[in-house]
Amino acid sequence: MRRAGLPWAGVLLGGLFAAFLLLPTLALLSRGLGADFWMTLRSPAVLDALRVSLWTTGMTLLVTVVTGTPLAYLLARREFPGRALLDALLDLPVVLPPVVAGLGLLLTFGRGGLLGPGLELAGVSLAFSPAAVVLAQLFTAAPFYLRAAKAGFAAVDRDAEAAALTDGAGRWAAFRFITWPLAFPFLLEGLVLTWARALGEFGATILFAGSLQGRTRTVTLAIYGALDSELGPALVLSAVMVVVAFSVLLAVRMLAARRDRLDG
Repeated sequence: MRRAGLPWAGVLLGGLFAAFLLLPTLALLSRGLGADFWMTLRSPAVLDALRVSLWTTGMTLLVTVVTGTPLAYLLARREFPGRALLDALLDLPVVLPPVVAGLGLLLTFGRGGLLGPGLELAGVSLAFSPAAVVLAQLFTAAPFYLRAAKAGFAAVDRDAEAAALTDGAGRWAAFRFITWPLAFPFLLEGLVLTWARALGEFGATILFAGSLQGRTRTVTLAIYGALDSELGPALVLSAVMVVVAFSVLLAVRMLAARRDRLDG
């Protein structure tokens, strides 16, 4: 009798846990996608937050690809002293609390930080600027791209590269036509995850960049700020974030399935 009852108990507990995870999301969608959705979505505060988020996350992706791709290739394909330590340190922002990350950025690039005096002499002020938003997103989100890119470059068959070199292709041509296409599904998956993490960044941004409408107030900061005054923008932006998050999950799963088919 006890054994027969265990599956039902498991189903009940699993159902309760699934409901716990799903009900808050459904509540956000039911309230956020209400009758005032389109009117609130077109309000200046919401549009400013979306514009700032799209611009800063776009810049974050650009910097991540340009600087992160060579680094990921180096870590995946080259052996050098301190490689394992560097690899571990580059993953540190993933587990570091975002507020701690923001404080670290402030102590590095702020006016009284390590690089602050030099930046001030050059006439550059990073803290509490749109550039600070990009740096906060880059610090917390770029490791996701590095992880995926390292896995992609490591998975490329070196025999295929060697065959291309044997046939007379240069190293750049072998990378462009062999390594890059084979690693690309991994890189694209990493970019999607990086963009999603950058879009949802909060703690490091509010500490290092502040929350200035039209300049540094991203979607997450706008949601937080709206809770003290008008709930409508917070609900609409939260619903948008839920839809975006679900789309990102679908994209990642599709990319992973495509990658598995290519590997097979």
